[in-house]
Amino acid sequence: MEEYDVVIAGAGPAGLTAGIYAGRDGLKALVLEKALKGGMGSTAPLVMNFPAFKSITGMELLKKIGEQASYYAKIRESEEIKSVEKTPERIVVRTDKNEYSAKAFIIATGTKYRELGVPGEMQFIGKGISYCSICDGMFFRGKEVLVIGGGNSAAEHALHLKDIGCKVKMVHRRDELRAQRYLQEKLEKEGVPIIWNSVVKEIKGDTVLKSVVIHDRVRDVDEEIPVNGVFIAIGETPSSQLAVELGAEVDAASYIVTDKDQKTNVHRVYAAGDVTGGVKQLVVACAEGAVAAVSAYNDIKIEE
Repeated sequence: MEEYDVVIAGAGPAGLTAGIYAGRDGLKALVLEKALKGGMGSTAPLVMNFPAFKSITGMELLKKIGEQASYYAKIRESEEIKSVEKTPERIVVRTDKNEYSAKAFIIATGTKYRELGVPGEMQFIGKGISYCSICDGMFFRGKEVLVIGGGNSAAEHALHLKDIGCKVKMVHRRDELRAQRYLQEKLEKEGVPIIWNSVVKEIKGDTVLKSVVIHDRVRDVDEEIPVNGVFIAIGETPSSQLAVELGAEVDAASYIVTDKDQKTNVHRVYAAGDVTGGVKQLVVACAEGAVAAVSAYNDIKIEE
């Protein structure tokens, strides 16, 4: 069993920043990521509100943060945490590859994409349905695509798809978007059509996606629209299972509850980033990761 001062679950902006701060403070830190480092933030087509960068892609930004984190913490990708156990003295983390023992544990597991939950969605994932325009948008250049949602992510996806040459429309369940004003202005400037007051009822196709049935909530009628691709951006759900396993408090929406120092109600267990809810922004996730690492350092040193 490998021993560390702190094990960090998740290599998104919060987890990577926690690794930087923990390592800089002299803690032996390990960051575990079930996929590749970067997290959901790396899928942002364009980031225009992160200090020091007027404009940068999420992938570029997270690559820079990841490179810096690698100097201060050990990062292991493609290693999924299967269980975590709190003992009187330490926290035992078991993955699909190894076992680790730590004095402190930081949960920075973020969120996962919320699904529509309609017929055909699961069938056509990877065959026309995607949750990431920066990952899959290139496959639909010159083709008809729909973006489902009305928040910042949906607007950003639509603008990115438009920029790379897709024929894009948005579908939103209300009569106005929730996206920030500057994004709405860009959508209007780019001439992105929006199908208002409508929801996806069914997704159809054969070997690949062929069409989407849209239900107009005002007129109470259905319309089948031929499309090549659908990008779903209707929010996220927190990946807080590890917190629940440890007995940490979560709220009604399953976000992890922390105090101002990113501490949970379980001793030496902390949480940071989107998994805690609140303002879901890259800069906030980084800040919370830093606070969690400093809190872990202080608790470890005070009690030694």
